[in-house]
Amino acid sequence: MNLQERYDSVLKESLYHGVHKSGLKVYVLPKKGYSKSYAMFATKYGSIDNQFVVPGEQEVTSVPDGIAHFLEHKLFEEEEGNVFDRFSRLGASANAYTSFNITAYLFSCTNHFYDNLNILLDFVQNPYFTDESVQKEQGIIGQEIRMYDDNPNWRVFFNFLAALYHNLPVKIDIAGTIESIGRINKDILYKCYNTFYHPSNMILFATGDIEPEKVAEYVGNSIKAVEPYKEEIGRIYPEEPHSIAQKKVEQNLSVSIPLFQAGFKDTDIGYGGKKLLKKDITTQILLQMIMGSSTPLYQSLYEQGLINNSFEFDYTAEKEYGFTVFGGESPDPERVEQEIKNEINRLLNTGLDRTEFNRIKKVNLGRFLRMFNSVESIANNFISTLFKDIDLFDYIDTYHSITFEDVEKRFIEHFKPDNMVLSVIRPFEQ
Repeated sequence: MNLQERYDSVLKESLYHGVHKSGLKVYVLPKKGYSKSYAMFATKYGSIDNQFVVPGEQEVTSVPDGIAHFLEHKLFEEEEGNVFDRFSRLGASANAYTSFNITAYLFSCTNHFYDNLNILLDFVQNPYFTDESVQKEQGIIGQEIRMYDDNPNWRVFFNFLAALYHNLPVKIDIAGTIESIGRINKDILYKCYNTFYHPSNMILFATGDIEPEKVAEYVGNSIKAVEPYKEEIGRIYPEEPHSIAQKKVEQNLSVSIPLFQAGFKDTDIGYGGKKLLKKDITTQILLQMIMGSSTPLYQSLYEQGLINNSFEFDYTAEKEYGFTVFGGESPDPERVEQEIKNEINRLLNTGLDRTEFNRIKKVNLGRFLRMFNSVESIANNFISTLFKDIDLFDYIDTYHSITFEDVEKRFIEHFKPDNMVLSVIRPFEQ
């Protein structure tokens, strides 16, 4: 397998890319002189993929909620023990995660990179499921689900998503429910594994003081010689109206101060690539302009004691969905929500500040450039965007193409009061 180099003169970074004969996409970003190396082996498969058509089949397969996360847990188990032991013997730190759209397996190390890479490629390609081990895992994940059910930060977020979405499975906990994981068996696991863990549906990303040609050689020796998919996996998502499901969700849990998350449902969806990248960057700039720490809104909320240092905001941009979310601790979440609505109305009437736009644009670009100082940030950001047909080497050109008028247009389109929801976790009444 040959890797092609792409050099970015602004970033002063080289990205090597190639496609294995199995369809696996391989990326290597060398960081000469770095002590730590990092690799991620990821599949475009997350918690929302519970209905699909396997390439070559006609029938729709429906699986229980939580199966992607369950599968992630099970892959670390081998017939002769646990994969973590193999990594730790080589001084590596291994982990994995399941999100709404991705399952990723990763390790970081300061020595023995290629030996650790071999382990990563080996265990992800060799699942081992038995009825007994599946049953045991149901108990372990069941405890995890109960723990999440009592976690205020987890619940305030998923209650927020349940208020935003009527039908889209993004509103369902990534781990599923006690009832749904009880319906998982080894046959369903193998069906999902064989569908989504095909190399055609996966990406390997490696970065650190490593040699691209050597990574390609190890991939060539380790990845199974299977035929690439001739068609895409048919991912089936339920129809989702543009409207929100409900305005407000409240729950009582063990907190000392109320927690809240509020935000806006994005209705401009259904695409990836540079267009999605531009929307993502534009929305992040806009959020900084409205509620960043230097804005009048933030200062007012902070001085009134309505928010504290826990206040955060973000925008999630996916092909199938998107949303803005902001929140933290507050003695009066409803007041914060109203103040934000008032500020949005004020800005709609008076207009956004062009000078502030130019300032924030420079600050955010600096933040992007600093990402390349961390091997973890490099790998995680590239993996999450590559599955959305976004190449981060396009980031700077896209960034410079964004105008003040783009931000104004996005402001009017996205920050609609009818698409705003509020999720609150309150302390139990004394």
